[in-house]
Amino acid sequence: MEDYMVRATAADSQIRAFAITSRALAEEARRCHNTSPIITAALGRLLAGGAMMGAMMKEEKDLLTLQVKCSGPAKGLTVTADSKGHVKGCPQVPDVLLAPNAEGKLDVGGAVGPGILSVIKDMGLKEPYVGQVALQTGEIAEDLTYYFATSEQVPSAVGLGVLMNKDNTVRQAGGFMVQLMPFTEEPVIAALEQKIAEVASVTDLLEQGLSPEGLLEQILGEFGLEITEKIPVGYRCDCSRERVTKALISIGAAELQEMAEEGKPIEVNCQFCDKHYVFTPEELKDLLESAGNKA
Repeated sequence: MEDYMVRATAADSQIRAFAITSRALAEEARRCHNTSPIITAALGRLLAGGAMMGAMMKEEKDLLTLQVKCSGPAKGLTVTADSKGHVKGCPQVPDVLLAPNAEGKLDVGGAVGPGILSVIKDMGLKEPYVGQVALQTGEIAEDLTYYFATSEQVPSAVGLGVLMNKDNTVRQAGGFMVQLMPFTEEPVIAALEQKIAEVASVTDLLEQGLSPEGLLEQILGEFGLEITEKIPVGYRCDCSRERVTKALISIGAAELQEMAEEGKPIEVNCQFCDKHYVFTPEELKDLLESAGNKA
C-alpha cells in the first residue's frame, strides 16, 4: 500500500479527522539517518503527525515544523511538513538503544524523556506562530493531543504507531487525528470518547490490513463518516546546491575566505536527507566574488 492520508468529517461536520499510512515514509527516514529501532519509531510517529498537521495548513506555501527538545538520550527530533503531504525529519541522536518498556514495546518515552514540544507555523507573515508545551509522556501522540488541547484549545485524540520488522526495517506506520469542532453537541462528545477508548493500538489495526479510511471507519463509522480528500504523502527534502550555496554565502566573507585559503574542498551535509555537497577552494573563491568580495 502506497503512503497516503485522508481528510474526513463526521457527525454533520461536528468532527473533523485525518488518518495516514506512512510505512514508506518512516522507512525512508530510517534509511536516510540509519536510525536505531527506537529512534525510527519516535521519528516515524512525529513524521506521521507532522504530515497530518501540515494538511491542516491553508495556503500552499505554509510550512509546519515540529521540534522536540528533550533530556532523554534522543536529545531531540525535528520534522517539517507542507500542506501537500511532503514531510522530512531528522533526529539529533540516531542510534539510541534502550531495553523494552514494561509492555515489552519500544520505549520511545524513555528515549525522549522530559522536554518541550514546539509547533512552528510559517504562514508568510513577519513572524511565524510558535506554540510550546511541556512533553507529557514523550510518546509523541499524547504530546500532540496535549498541544492541541492547551495551545490551540481544540479537543483532540491522536493515535500514532510504528511497528518494526526483525531486520529493523519498518513493518507498519501510521496514525489518526480526530478533533471536535466548537459546536459539537455533548451526546456526540460522550459517544466519541467511549469509542476512542475502545480503539486498539494503531499498529494492531494496521497489521489487520486497515487503510486510512479503515482506521477512521473503526472510530467514526457510526457518526456518519465522510471522506472528503485523499492526499499522497512522501518523504521529500527540498535541499539543493543552490540553497547550500546561499547558506555558505550567509556565513560571511571572512569565514569563506579562511576556508578557501586552506586549499581543501569542504563538504556540507543536509541534516534531513544526508545528501553531500562538495565545494572546491576555487568554487569558494567564486562564491566570495559573487557576494561582492574579492578573495
